[in-house]
Amino acid sequence: MDKFSFTCAVEKYQDMVYRVAFHSLGSAQDADDAVQEVFLRLFRYTGDFDGAEHLRRWLLRVAVNYCKDVQKSPWRKRRAELDEAYLPAFEQPEEQGLYEAVMELPEKYRTVLDLFYYEDLSVKEIAGLLRIDTSAVTTRLSRARAQLKLKLKEAWQDE
Repeated sequence: MDKFSFTCAVEKYQDMVYRVAFHSLGSAQDADDAVQEVFLRLFRYTGDFDGAEHLRRWLLRVAVNYCKDVQKSPWRKRRAELDEAYLPAFEQPEEQGLYEAVMELPEKYRTVLDLFYYEDLSVKEIAGLLRIDTSAVTTRLSRARAQLKLKLKEAWQDE
């Protein structure tokens, strides 16, 4: 991959990789590290891509795999939780409640929600990307929606 193509890929897909990593890892610092690692792997990659969609899927696959590796790392389990300096700014208060509810979900649910709603992938595409059955993807989506509905309903009743 030449320098121009790499730069274009970074500009086009950086936000996508960050979103996937942030929803998976739950930390802005870890997501920044993931973006850096994913694009470093792209820079080192010697193969060819069959177009923009192939590149996009390759980046998503590498990001998901990297986040899984980070989750399994013994260092991650032993680290102390730091105060999160980064919190996204929201235009509406409801958006912050939704964000907090999503981030409270287990990682496997956050990942499928992100890929389905933000990256506009189909259930079949998500199954291929995560290397799980389509039924597992639909189950995770269904359970994530149910948990979100319950959490958001509780939040509305508290107010």
